[in-house]
Amino acid sequence: MFGFRAVRVGAHQDDEFTGVCTAVTDGTFFSVLGPLRITAGGVAQTLRGPMVNKVMALLLLRAGQVVDVDLLVDELWEEDPPRWAVSTVRTHVYHLRRQLDTVLDVPAGRLLRTRRSGYVLDAAPERVDAERFVRSVREGRRLLAQGRPSKAAAACREGLSLWQGSALSGVYPGRVLAGHVHYLEEQRLQAHRLCVEADAQLGRHAELVPELRTLVADHPLDEWFHHSLIEALQESGRRGEALVAFRRLRTLLREELGLEPSADLRIPA
Repeated sequence: MFGFRAVRVGAHQDDEFTGVCTAVTDGTFFSVLGPLRITAGGVAQTLRGPMVNKVMALLLLRAGQVVDVDLLVDELWEEDPPRWAVSTVRTHVYHLRRQLDTVLDVPAGRLLRTRRSGYVLDAAPERVDAERFVRSVREGRRLLAQGRPSKAAAACREGLSLWQGSALSGVYPGRVLAGHVHYLEEQRLQAHRLCVEADAQLGRHAELVPELRTLVADHPLDEWFHHSLIEALQESGRRGEALVAFRRLRTLLREELGLEPSADLRIPA
């Protein structure tokens, strides 16, 4: 897991953007890479209420930024907001603060602040697992480009270890949250691809086979993972299994999409 730097609790000016986020103390972390959870004092807890969870999720994914009330209304009701939508958002935020008061070791009002146009969650990015994950993928990509595949694979796997299921599982996202979820899941795929590329450069073909079989099963229409599995089998001297994997891919693409495998795929001899 990532190492965390102690963050000093400090005062803030009442402005539109908080800048450095230091409202929560050293033992509080927020999870969205799986069920939405708040961990304080080593105890993971969940929030009650679907609307409260959606509000918290959007604030977490935009931690340190003002989330406009209009954006919250769009997330909660999309095309059909009630006439009293703004006051209802305020009610949900009130209930969110009440629940946070029972979870956090600081008053919720220091974490969830009201601004002129909306609300801001004053949580440092390193306390949100999604931000730590995205940073690890960025670092892995940088290290691989520098020709350091071992460190690149380690960085990406460290980030992938943060996942505990699908992003925001148990939360039913509206169109705003859905965009965030899609982005995180795409970054998750990129992290897996970076790991595979790095390990292939290191000659770890045999070790990659079981991982790639799992990825192919989880993402059956992702041709890149199929290609990588076939190549790993070939490089491991398992040409018969590589041919079987190729035939399965060809059958799958024909039956599901009416396509042939990409021309750049080397057919096992």
